Amino acid sequence: MRTIRSEWTKLRGLRSTWITAASTVGSGAALGVLGAADLTAPPEDWDPTAASLKGFLFAQLVIGMLGALSVTPEYATGTIGTSLAAVPARSRLLAAKAAVVAAIAVATGLATTLVSFAAVQLMLDGAGLPPATLADPGVPRALVGGTLYLAIIALIGVAVGALTRSTTSSLAVLVGALLLVPALAPGLPAPLGDWLARHWPITAGQAVYTVVPTDGALTPWLGLAILAAAAAAISTASHAALHTRDA
Repeated sequence: MRTIRSEWTKLRGLRSTWITAASTVGSGAALGVLGAADLTAPPEDWDPTAASLKGFLFAQLVIGMLGALSVTPEYATGTIGTSLAAVPARSRLLAAKAAVVAAIAVATGLATTLVSFAAVQLMLDGAGLPPATLADPGVPRALVGGTLYLAIIALIGVAVGALTRSTTSSLAVLVGALLLVPALAPGLPAPLGDWLARHWPITAGQAVYTVVPTDGALTPWLGLAILAAAAAAISTASHAALHTRDA
């Protein structure tokens, strides 16, 4: 518990922690509203809940960097040596960082999800388009799923930060994993493109905050399980790297 308290004190004192948290909420809501602003009629497979969370496309990158920034500044400043001297058990130190990031990410993810959902549904209702409500089947599950999705992305950010030890490199890795691969997958030759479009952990995990399923999509909790498994694998690699490399 002392290690967790120490890591909480570190992150709480960093301006970047609160800037990235606020940016996650703001970008998620703003891009969700912009993404739904051009709608004049609902499409056939209309999913107002998923439409309200389209801002996750950018918000996930910001919250992923929140995770990475719990690690990389210590390597940039050289204070990682002090941290390891205070907590020689390296896995315990990294686990404490992940626990604190997870707590911040759950709160941030919940705020992002609820603010985005409320803002877009109000806009849709004002435009005469059918909105979703919390009483609709599947909506509470999607909002919980969206919160968990962002929290897991933040934990991936912690692992990526520990592996790369660089803020710039972490950003490059997260952009590739979160944005480039999902964008390029549909253009790749089948069956590779089809497989990536469904099973790449990021696109698989996004199924958890949809209510209306699309053709060929994974079930919500299976998609989240794939994302969680990928996060666990990357986290395991980061623990191994922290043990085998010099500070």
